[in-house]
Amino acid sequence: MAMNEDMLAEYLGDWRNPEVTDFSAKYTDLLRLYYFVGGMPEVVDRYRENRNLQEVREIQSSILHQYEGDFGKHITPSVLPRIRMTWNAIPAQLAKENRKFFFGQVKQGSRMKDFELAIQWLSDAGLIYVVHKVTKPSVPLQSYIDFTSFKLFLIDIGLLGAMGELDAESLLHGNTLFTEFKGALTEQYVLQQLVSDTRYTPYYYSGEKSTYETDFLIQKGKDVIPVEVKAEQNLKSKSLRVYTEKYHPPYAVRTSMSGSIEQDWMINIPLWAISSL
Repeated sequence: MAMNEDMLAEYLGDWRNPEVTDFSAKYTDLLRLYYFVGGMPEVVDRYRENRNLQEVREIQSSILHQYEGDFGKHITPSVLPRIRMTWNAIPAQLAKENRKFFFGQVKQGSRMKDFELAIQWLSDAGLIYVVHKVTKPSVPLQSYIDFTSFKLFLIDIGLLGAMGELDAESLLHGNTLFTEFKGALTEQYVLQQLVSDTRYTPYYYSGEKSTYETDFLIQKGKDVIPVEVKAEQNLKSKSLRVYTEKYHPPYAVRTSMSGSIEQDWMINIPLWAISSL
């Protein structure tokens, strides 16, 4: 809407609209642009006015600097280093194939209890999202939370790219750097859409010995629906198939750069329309 594409925005109210697929090239371009610009109001407004991506990064860096400056104003000196370590570790943790937050990679030999206060502070401040693993994909999901296993996401995808020093050329046109980081950006994007534009609380689940993992689980009434995130048009869904064969959900969701697809066991919702889930 900020880019004066009100009609395209209106189509996204229902992922089954044929226009959602018909305009896929336009949606893809705008989505990749959003991966870089993000949704912070000042950043969006400035880009709308000037269309200057360098200025976008400068404002995002300034916002990050302000956040980090605020840490020292509101936090006791004993907790401050752990908050900064947790905050700065998030891009690298998300870039891993397994995006579960590992404390030992933040500081060698550290455990969850060493960082509990830091994570809680960042979450309470609205700077991160915590997505918990569940031990069983059953209703109600909240009853099966594993409080020792979770993923951490930032509040904004543009800030994640800025922290990872991802340049515009990499993101908009794709290269090796983006290939390494695109899974993290895409999952961050989908998480934001689920939190901001749907009524669902996202969780995730992995099988025994982590042989497969569902990127997100949501509870729709009496059903638990798995959501698999694909960064491109890759339509192979091995983990999603394994999950459905074991737990038999009424249907499964894959979201990718492909158009809308409905099959007997799975629907593919384009990434740009995932908010209509």
